[in-house]
Amino acid sequence: MNLKELLTLSLKAIWGNKLRSFLTTLGITIGVFAIIVLVSIGSGLQTYITNEISSLGSNVIFVIPGSSGGLGAVASINKLTIQDSKDLARRLISTGKVTPEIRQIETIKYKNVKDKGAFVLGVSSEYPTVVQVLKITQGNFFTPSQESAGANVAVIGQTVKSKFFNNENPLGKRIFLGTKLYTIIGLYAKLGSVAGIDEDNSAFIPVEAASAQYGIHTVARIDISANSPELLPVVTRQINQTLLRSLTTDDYTIETADSLLTTISSITNALSLALGGIAGISLLVGGIGVANIMLVSVTERTKEIGLRKALGAKRNDILKQFLIEAIMLSVTGGIVGILLGMLVSIIIAILLVSTVTLWSVVLAFGFSVAVGIIFGMAPAIRASKLSPIDALRYE
Repeated sequence: MNLKELLTLSLKAIWGNKLRSFLTTLGITIGVFAIIVLVSIGSGLQTYITNEISSLGSNVIFVIPGSSGGLGAVASINKLTIQDSKDLARRLISTGKVTPEIRQIETIKYKNVKDKGAFVLGVSSEYPTVVQVLKITQGNFFTPSQESAGANVAVIGQTVKSKFFNNENPLGKRIFLGTKLYTIIGLYAKLGSVAGIDEDNSAFIPVEAASAQYGIHTVARIDISANSPELLPVVTRQINQTLLRSLTTDDYTIETADSLLTTISSITNALSLALGGIAGISLLVGGIGVANIMLVSVTERTKEIGLRKALGAKRNDILKQFLIEAIMLSVTGGIVGILLGMLVSIIIAILLVSTVTLWSVVLAFGFSVAVGIIFGMAPAIRASKLSPIDALRYE
């Protein structure tokens, strides 16, 4: 029996039990869909964060509170202060630029409009120089004198502008950041969002103003930009020499853009594999469904198998037919799952971050084929071993 005849028989058998075939493929579809979507979210997050860190430049250094800082920071008392950033700025005056960061979630109010989920960042006047992704499109960033005086001035993002001012010019307007009034002196270019966090729903104020308003002297981190990548070893040494005068090595961690990229890549790769593994469980359940349905099909079609064998069908023909049926069910579910997964991933990419990778599509499709072969093999072997005499007598 040639392949065309086997495919025709398999299609007739599948079409003859449309509802059962649909429910069987649904399990495979859900598993493949989950693999595509979850892996694409992990890959998208990795790509976004990698691009963001890379855009900062290879000469950026982050000083983070606590030992083993960064994404794996050990919980400890934050001893990194504004004064530490000032000491570093004086020490690195010829080799780099320094800015501390104080971060707070705050309520912004203008007239009768409120936004309770905005971010307020207290930074130095050097911030746009250090973090070069921040571009001022209107007005100016605050000056060193405004910083040292703790002036109540703010630079806002595009989301803040659209929420409160629409088509108005926000420069010169006064808004409440928490309980204090600030005059808007600048507007920065759109940064976008990461993992659902809108980076344009923020206001930058002088670090001294933030310290006075919130009564804190510690910082979330200190950002440092070496004047050139070649100076990174020198700047790192100067940072340690300066901070170790008042702190210990357990009180802070130095991270470069490259080291952060390595850490983030390892974490996001592990996350993608974990998400893929979780989705793979649902695909495994779908495979069990395929095996179950094929075993039921073998039982229901025992007389048909006996008749075909009596008419000359070989054992190998019977095995191939049932195996092809299982593979067709799995592949159909896999293709539908891939299409749905890609569609949902594109929608997620518009709202959050998501990147469909070729390897995830190939992996998902390969799994769906493998599920058909592995879980269809046992029912196919059972069907091929049936004795034609016993099969014809079966009731």
